[in-house]
Amino acid sequence: MDRTATELDILEQIGQILGDSSDLGQIFQRAMIVLSDRLNIRRASLLLWDDTHDELRIVASIGLTPDEMNRGRYALGEGVTGQVFASGQRQIIADIARHPEFLNRTGSRPQADDDGPKASMPPGITAPPISFIAVPVKDANRYVGVISVDKPFVDEMSLAADTRLLTIITGSFAQTIRVHNLVQTEKEMLLAENEQLREHLSRRYKFDNIIANSSAMLDVLGTSAQVADSRATVLLLGETGVGKELVARAIHYNSPRRDKPLIRINCGALSPQLLESELFGHVKGAFTGAIRDKIGRFEAADQGTMFLDEIGTLDPQLQVKLLRVLQEREFERVGDHHTVKVDVRVVAATNLDLEEQVRNGEFREDLYYRFNVVTIHIPPLRSRREDIPMLIDFFLDRYNRENSRNLHKISRDVLNTMRRYPWPGNVRELENAIERAVVLSQGEQFTEELLPLNIRMFAQQVRTNTADESIEALADKIAIQAIRHHHEDHGRIWDLVINEVERRLIAEGLNHNKGTKTRTADFLGINRNTLNKKVRELRIETLPVNLARTGLS
Repeated sequence: MDRTATELDILEQIGQILGDSSDLGQIFQRAMIVLSDRLNIRRASLLLWDDTHDELRIVASIGLTPDEMNRGRYALGEGVTGQVFASGQRQIIADIARHPEFLNRTGSRPQADDDGPKASMPPGITAPPISFIAVPVKDANRYVGVISVDKPFVDEMSLAADTRLLTIITGSFAQTIRVHNLVQTEKEMLLAENEQLREHLSRRYKFDNIIANSSAMLDVLGTSAQVADSRATVLLLGETGVGKELVARAIHYNSPRRDKPLIRINCGALSPQLLESELFGHVKGAFTGAIRDKIGRFEAADQGTMFLDEIGTLDPQLQVKLLRVLQEREFERVGDHHTVKVDVRVVAATNLDLEEQVRNGEFREDLYYRFNVVTIHIPPLRSRREDIPMLIDFFLDRYNRENSRNLHKISRDVLNTMRRYPWPGNVRELENAIERAVVLSQGEQFTEELLPLNIRMFAQQVRTNTADESIEALADKIAIQAIRHHHEDHGRIWDLVINEVERRLIAEGLNHNKGTKTRTADFLGINRNTLNKKVRELRIETLPVNLARTGLS
């Protein structure tokens, strides 16, 4: 094969190599191996400029050991290589042994000077001349590195032809270096953004940042903070919109797993077949449409936390598979027999009564006890009304900022309406109501007309329903009757009245909720442990009680 055909063949092979891989060092080594095989290249180096240390350093090579590569560092203008980079002009040396500025910094060429005495050769042996070619690498308007090769000298014509070929290859390689730098820069930016996002999430989901002033929510946050450092499974119970996901995120971002993934999936949003594939993954051909292998959410959450929302809707077969994951921390992908081991902390949530579902045979009892390691009951908003003003302020600040509004003057009547409203949608409904008010506002005054229709209708009903006695009036009546009829119990009136009111109120609550203590505690806005204590101390029976028929009415 003549020289022209050889060069075309080399360029074709190297062109294919440049498009095969994104690893710069691997691309260079493969390309230089082609040159080595076809043109007898002994050594080749890719040197890039390091802005951090202000020097050229070898990042890839053939024919050099790792130690020799590490020694290959040049300041701007230092030696032949440094001069090529500084000037942007290639250099061709027929015999490096006779070139005074060739440093042999790597120490890989025994006939060069190496900034000191010439290395000795065995007596009677003449080293063959080694030629050296160095070509600058240019990216747009700046030089970014140097590609150098050395080989046994043949003649001036061959050296010129090799230089021309290396210059062409270097021009192609410059594009690869540019792509590599762009990818590396983007990767570093993504890593930095990811780190900033994690720091932001950690700050955002600190327990101190969750808006709560009521004793019921403070109990929730206290328990959540205690279990965050453990790997125990947590079960979050509460109505829709109370903030179960917010508590789950706080548990994760305050745990040792905070730097690992938090994966969320709503178990009620997918069919059982799709949910199984989402949770555990599948292999190619496992079912129609499975055109490639896919990892599941559990596998993606390895070393992190899995938040399973609405677990009360799980299909019975999925309950069995999930039980195995919780017990053994292993599973198989759909259509596969290979067992996958994972280390995942599970936080589950539901708005259903799992105990009742267990009694009805709709939820496995053994799975319920696996979930029920630490149970946290999140109270509805109507049971933590003292938090409503703080939540209103928080949402006003957020949506004023997002919508460039200045709604902040809220009247006492509007605030009282919002405190008395039962909020069946809980905090989510309150947030939506505030966002609506901000978007529709024309000024600073928060009027009743800005509230949703259902809240305005509730306010109108409260104003027109004068036949019903208010809580405040009832309290006044109880106090007056107690003093009039229990004056002989001097010093004991407070305990007598409070105990009697608590006893009858709890009994009425239990009766209203059919004896279910969890629902009763949420209904009354007290902790379940407090409820159990009061039931024992006051010897409460779940019998129908009407305060209007008591002696305190």
